[in-house]
Amino acid sequence: MSNIKLFAGSSNIDLAQRIADRLGIPLGKVKTGKFSNKETCIEIGESVRGEDVYIIQTGGGEINDNLMELLIMINACKIASSSRVTAVIPCYPYARQDKKDKSRAPISAKLVANILSVAGADHIITMDLHASQIQGFFDIPVDNLYAEPAVIKWIKSNIPDWRDSCVVSPDAGGAKRVTAIADHLGADFALIHKERKRANEVDRMVLVGDVKGRVTILVDDMADTCGTIVLAAEKLKEAGALRVYAICTHGILSGPAITRINSSPFECIAVTNTLNQEHHGDLTNKVQTIDVSMMFAEAIRRTHNGESVSYLFSNVPL
Repeated sequence: MSNIKLFAGSSNIDLAQRIADRLGIPLGKVKTGKFSNKETCIEIGESVRGEDVYIIQTGGGEINDNLMELLIMINACKIASSSRVTAVIPCYPYARQDKKDKSRAPISAKLVANILSVAGADHIITMDLHASQIQGFFDIPVDNLYAEPAVIKWIKSNIPDWRDSCVVSPDAGGAKRVTAIADHLGADFALIHKERKRANEVDRMVLVGDVKGRVTILVDDMADTCGTIVLAAEKLKEAGALRVYAICTHGILSGPAITRINSSPFECIAVTNTLNQEHHGDLTNKVQTIDVSMMFAEAIRRTHNGESVSYLFSNVPL
């Protein structure tokens, strides 16, 4: 491919390299670091004049530093006369702060959208936004890819009794996502209603549906401290579930997450590599990774060539 440059921030180099290998182009030269006063320092090491630039940076790890790094890289390419700058953000930062749910609460997801646009981004490619309405926070094109095709492929390859399974949503908000997967698998659907006292703390759970003697698959868009899905797994076991699996697009796995997973009734938890999972492999054998680099690589290729990306909403590229 000509007139295209691919740059990677420091948040998920492994995913960026996989995307570059898939596209058959090298990652562009960029130096990222910090000055002694902790200001972010970026040096783009090659010309981007007239080029179609893609910057891969996810919203994990040191989120604020990574976001600032992305903004500076976008701006550096924009003022260096690139023809278009696309921010590839596999996991959108601050996505859970998408509404004013109490007095004086900020809508930080909208603020992030504003600063990305002001920095000079012409296009955003992301995956499984916490709320798809976040696309409306932007006045530039946003492609929200779905992990669903890769998830379905993983289920068929790794869960022996998937034909007789029950797909479960751990909350009402994820019901639409889960019913779509259940329909593709020809499986039953169940729902867990949860009530929260405060953020990251669930007060009560009620199971709606029959899971007795069934293989159950919990599906959610993200796993942070894993309090919700571990409680959901215990609820499913109490209801007579045979085995419990979990699949989450964004495996944040912060705080006590790994400890909770290790002591949970899960067979395994599958997460995609939108966030770097390398360090979790040493701490638990219950976390497996689903590679979604091919989805992003194909989205970049199609965007660069002016083709539709809607094929990716229901298919995994070969």
